[in-house]
Amino acid sequence: MTPDINSQDWQQNFISTNLIAIGYNAWLGYSNGERGIVICSTNSPHLGVSGETFKAHFVPRQNLAPFLNAWLAAPDTVLLQRHFMNGHILQAVDSYNPEKDAVFLLEYRNQVAFCYLTNLPITPPQCFQTVRKQLVEFQSTFNSFQTEKIGYK
Repeated sequence: MTPDINSQDWQQNFISTNLIAIGYNAWLGYSNGERGIVICSTNSPHLGVSGETFKAHFVPRQNLAPFLNAWLAAPDTVLLQRHFMNGHILQAVDSYNPEKDAVFLLEYRNQVAFCYLTNLPITPPQCFQTVRKQLVEFQSTFNSFQTEKIGYK
């Protein structure tokens, strides 16, 4: 196997493992009023009891061109698929269907992969509802746990 194939497998696995988080962030950003792109970096993971987590950010379309110019022009950042340039990324953001698709940039080491995720098996609105439901369930469970009185002798 070539390094490019292994890299693509890793990216695919990362996306499938984190699809709900990607969709959640895509819909949350879009529902705040504008199309945009979800960006995730694996360069600074947070290690917790549940394993590694990564911060994801939504960059709205109005801020995207200056963001891409600054971020992708940095000498230590390489866009993996060179035929995708800023114009293509902006065009994807302008034309994707927020109800079914997401536009995603994945940074790892000094590389960036551009992913136009179409016809997702779970839509961004469904991802958003799934996360919101889990947060509500967790909060109610946590709150009921906190209100129980434990006596010590």
